Amino acid sequence: MRKEDSLIKAITIDEDIAKISVMEVPDKPGIAFNLFSSIANEGIKIESITQNVNRSQVNDITFTVPTDEFEKAFKITSDFAIEVGATKVLYDKGVAKLSVIGSGMVASTQVASRVFKALYEKGVNIQMISTSEVKISCVIEKDKAKEALKQIYKEFEVE
Repeated sequence: MRKEDSLIKAITIDEDIAKISVMEVPDKPGIAFNLFSSIANEGIKIESITQNVNRSQVNDITFTVPTDEFEKAFKITSDFAIEVGATKVLYDKGVAKLSVIGSGMVASTQVASRVFKALYEKGVNIQMISTSEVKISCVIEKDKAKEALKQIYKEFEVE
C-alpha cells in the first residue's frame, strides 16, 4: 500500500445538493457578503462556494445548497442578481458532491492527482473543487457519481 493510500479514511457522495451560479457579478467589496448574508438570514446551509477569476470587473460566483432549500436560495440569488446587475443566474439540480476524506490530504499532492485521475478515467467532469487539510471535494454530475465513487475506491484500493 502506498503512503497516500493510508491517508484515505472515507469516500462519500452527497446527491442531495443543487448548484447555483451567479454570472458576471460586479467585482467590488461587499458583494459576497450581501449575497451570502441574505441566504444565511433564511437559515439556508451553503455547502461549497467558488468565485471565479476577475475579468473586466466582474466575477462568477457558484455555490451549492441542499436540494430541499434550493427554491428559497434560488429566489434570494435571483433577487440579488437583479439588485447588483449580474447578467444571469444558472442552476443545476443534477449534481453530487464526492468527497475523499483523510488526514494530511493537502500535504500529499499525489492524493489530489490520483482523485482527479480516477475521475478522468471514468469521463467525469469536475465542476467545482474544494480542499482542506482533511478533505478533497468535487462537484460532479449526479448520474456519474456512483461510478466515480467505485473508481476512486479502485484507485486507492480502499476496502
